[in-house]
Amino acid sequence: MPTLKLDLSANGIARLTLNRPERHNAFDEAMIGDLTGVFTTLGANPLVRVVVLNGAGESFCAGGDLNWMQRAAQKSAAENAQDALALARMLHAINVCPKPVIALIQGACFGGGVGLVAACDIVIAAPDARFGLTEVRLGLIPAAISPFVLAKMGTSAARRYFLTGERFSAEEARRLGLVHEVKAGLDAAAAPLIDALLASGPEAVADAKALIADVAGRFVDEDLLGLTAQRIAARRACDEGREGIAAFLEKRKPGWVR
Repeated sequence: MPTLKLDLSANGIARLTLNRPERHNAFDEAMIGDLTGVFTTLGANPLVRVVVLNGAGESFCAGGDLNWMQRAAQKSAAENAQDALALARMLHAINVCPKPVIALIQGACFGGGVGLVAACDIVIAAPDARFGLTEVRLGLIPAAISPFVLAKMGTSAARRYFLTGERFSAEEARRLGLVHEVKAGLDAAAAPLIDALLASGPEAVADAKALIADVAGRFVDEDLLGLTAQRIAARRACDEGREGIAAFLEKRKPGWVR
């Protein structure tokens, strides 16, 4: 059985499903490699406008497959480190994908599954979704996922949940910033967000995503002011920016709206 299912619609919506429901979509080396490859490919595909990530079955993702982790631990130190690096690079591929990524979360979302959530742009959780950074319960730490999770939930929350391994609710995940909305009917909840993204310039969306990464956490100095000025100046002068402004003034839809 393939670890992923991909459906690309005519309007540019790529629906990507984690497809190991019998393992609660826990990832192993195969799924990690597949996710890295798929997000790299989708990011480079000009026909793709939005990626929607979900999980088959009753869970979104239960984290790392314990059989995979046991196999990795039996490898040499160098091989074990490379195996862990593959996970970190997979999360990075999602995080920097130039397409907006919406995650829809149901059921269990534990350990590395929280890392997947943190690497996505927009997250909607079902009311009964359950979260947890449970690595310490296994004598492990959430190392590879930590840069992405810390960027979403902050240091204070991490100092509790990284250390206790507690499970927490969808509403708590929303309060912490891991989740944007908690709603029943995940597909229906995602629909207006998809519509909003399709109404936006695809190149502008990619640039806006890159802008966040480039500006977040930086001290506001002349270098940063210059960078932001250059970025908006480039947008105003590019074909997509000119088309967007002209369409607004002419009271018509821009060319990227199908």
